[in-house]
Amino acid sequence: MRRIKQAILALGVVLAASTAWMPAARAQITLGISDWPGWVAWYIAKEKGYFKKYGADVKLVWFPSYIDSVSALSAGQLDANSQALIDSLAPIEKGVPIKVVLVTDNSAGNDALMVNNSIKSFADLKGKTLGLEQYSIENYLADTAMARNGIKPSDVKIVNMSTGDAAAALISGRIDAAGVWNPWINRIQNSGKGHPLFTSKDAPGLIPDIVAARESSLKSKAKDFEGLVKAWYAVVRFVRENPQAAAEIMAPHVGLDPKEYAQSLAGTRLFGEKLNLEAMQPGSSPVSLFNSTENTGKFLIKAGAIDKIPNPNAFIDSSFAKQAAK
Repeated sequence: MRRIKQAILALGVVLAASTAWMPAARAQITLGISDWPGWVAWYIAKEKGYFKKYGADVKLVWFPSYIDSVSALSAGQLDANSQALIDSLAPIEKGVPIKVVLVTDNSAGNDALMVNNSIKSFADLKGKTLGLEQYSIENYLADTAMARNGIKPSDVKIVNMSTGDAAAALISGRIDAAGVWNPWINRIQNSGKGHPLFTSKDAPGLIPDIVAARESSLKSKAKDFEGLVKAWYAVVRFVRENPQAAAEIMAPHVGLDPKEYAQSLAGTRLFGEKLNLEAMQPGSSPVSLFNSTENTGKFLIKAGAIDKIPNPNAFIDSSFAKQAAK
């Protein structure tokens, strides 16, 4: 899920030839979603009738592979997509005409640097083996965690592996630490073989998730996009007031029990009106996309994903969030 390295490779293919997947039927807005809790929540808008209530004609397009949704948006095969800001900067830098119109959520505990029970501090992490997918969000989280706690990536032995493999290796004792997201966090903890040394809850604003939309679609379907944002605000209110009912709506779409899914939902900070307005302006707020872009951009430059950091003023369109909040 949300793999930066794959996103870069896929983008190159998309820009060369955009003849891949096309939706079977075009709705007024086609919105790509995949299995992150902040995006599965769109099914609440559909089930509770919020799209219709706020005048938005929306077709939710499910992608079993998240990265395929990022590629589809870049190829112009979707009007909008639910994706991570970190996966949006490379397409934006390469000239894909998309704008950020909504912040759905921040990861608030659903991404973590997990360690075995002998490791109590970052000093204990030195010399140990850390499994994660290189150039991924988990890599970015681990780099940030280590930098904030006075150690360098070179102080640990990093092994490149998938998230599921890293979690299994930590549980079996083959590695000392792993960069993972939920449900792997909960599974490691439930096994009794590890605990979090640092999570996305310790770094507000580090991992924002957004809705990115094609500029042409925003111009031709402005009213529907305004209704889409209003529907999202209604979703956030519903989840806040009815967390168990929300989990029961969302869980079947990802094949999980509602009780297990409620844990993942709790590690996702959904953004309503107030947080969206805060996120879409510069300033000292940790949730500001301007700050996230700068910090994420530095990591992507180091990883060779981009050559320069895109200007947030050029790709953030706060007009829909503001209008929907009135």
